Amino acid sequence: MDLSKIYPKRSAWVHKGNFGNVLVVCGSKLYSGAATLVAGAALRSGADLVSVCAPTRAADVAAQTLPDLMTLPLKGDYLAPRHVADILDCAHVRHINSVVLGCGLGRHRLTRETIYKLISKFTVPMVLDADALRAISQKPEVVFGRQVILTPHSGELAILLAQSRLSDDIEARLVAAKQAAHKYHAVVLLKGHVDIITDGASSITNNSGSPFMTKGGFGDTLAGICAALLARGVGVFEAAHAAAYINGRAGEMAAARRGEGVVATDIFDFIPRVIQSS
Repeated sequence: MDLSKIYPKRSAWVHKGNFGNVLVVCGSKLYSGAATLVAGAALRSGADLVSVCAPTRAADVAAQTLPDLMTLPLKGDYLAPRHVADILDCAHVRHINSVVLGCGLGRHRLTRETIYKLISKFTVPMVLDADALRAISQKPEVVFGRQVILTPHSGELAILLAQSRLSDDIEARLVAAKQAAHKYHAVVLLKGHVDIITDGASSITNNSGSPFMTKGGFGDTLAGICAALLARGVGVFEAAHAAAYINGRAGEMAAARRGEGVVATDIFDFIPRVIQSS
């Protein structure tokens, strides 16, 4: 895949912020590494600044793992409505260009309510994954009129469509992904052996990736890459397609070295190589 239009040669006079500010609202006490995986992938994909707003334990893990990140610890073990004002203030101060919402947030009732509030307030492009997908499945209209990439795996897509399961047949998966794109007025990036990217009208597939990428966290890194591309002004459809390729190709490289032992953080070193070689 040719990424040269997304990553052209930089002018000598660029400055911090020219290539995007990403806000990551992810993680919880239980899923304490999700925000780090999302944010680290965004940085490695070229975002200039990444801010993490997360429950205390997840924010502390991010700060300790990557000092490059700006972190705002939210008191408590899970996202709740009392955090909305602080998150929106952070978004305003940091002049964010994109948001990742959902990874590792958990399914607490108050978290679901907070997800709705945040989606309704953000005006920048958003990547919604994991628990944010479960939330919007109960209230699809909350994303109408917004620039959104949904990044479900097959089980999450079934939830989005109120179905019991999703077939492994590629044509059936394409039909289902298109249905979700129409239902939510969004770009859908259906993850799998073959990724499907569709806005309901146009569709494209991505074949990069490895069977070893079944480890938890590779969906988080994908969301972070998507957000980094959105933050530098790439359109939602193109960002979803390019991110699927970058995440998959970096995963291939990491898996070639680690095999069964590969983990999602391994691709941090390979994301820049994919970008430089494409």
